[in-house]
Amino acid sequence: MNDVIDRSATQSAKIVIAGGFGVGKTTFVGAVSEINPLSTEASMTAAAAASDDAGEVDTKTSTTVAMDFGRIGVSDEIIIYLFGTPGQQRFAFMWDQVSLGALGAIVLLDTARLADSHAAIDYFEARQIPFIVAANQFAHSPVATPDQVREALALPDAIPVVDLDARERSSVKNALITLVEHLLVLRAALPAPVHT
Repeated sequence: MNDVIDRSATQSAKIVIAGGFGVGKTTFVGAVSEINPLSTEASMTAAAAASDDAGEVDTKTSTTVAMDFGRIGVSDEIIIYLFGTPGQQRFAFMWDQVSLGALGAIVLLDTARLADSHAAIDYFEARQIPFIVAANQFAHSPVATPDQVREALALPDAIPVVDLDARERSSVKNALITLVEHLLVLRAALPAPVHT
């Protein structure tokens, strides 16, 4: 019996998509996932109106209450798992579980509501999880260059800032590639391991 056993190990990476309420995280994951994404969307109710300020996203009728989940097969050996965080402050307790073991993150934002991205940026900085910032395009939002977004958020030059349309697969893919390139730069900058 000379059965061939495939001993190649599948490598996986976890990437978190975070940001404020209604910035397009669920749309982002759905645009690029090769499987039907898991979404924990629930209808917004009058009872939640006191805690969920939907004033700037008045067309939104549902909200993520736990996470979004998608999957991308880069090759037979490499799989990327995407986890989208809930955007409301009342679900912030979920972030630690969603971010556990993440290789990196994308902070998605709306240029009309830049302040909504501070919590996500602070979260990843405090936990030393590498991230990039992606400005989603909304018809109601002011046009801002990546440099203007960087300046408004006081981000260091080392953190990439990109524009994207979360509805378009190629745009989402480019943001993910930017994150991977950022991770590779950070890894190359690490000191060489000392062998004893």
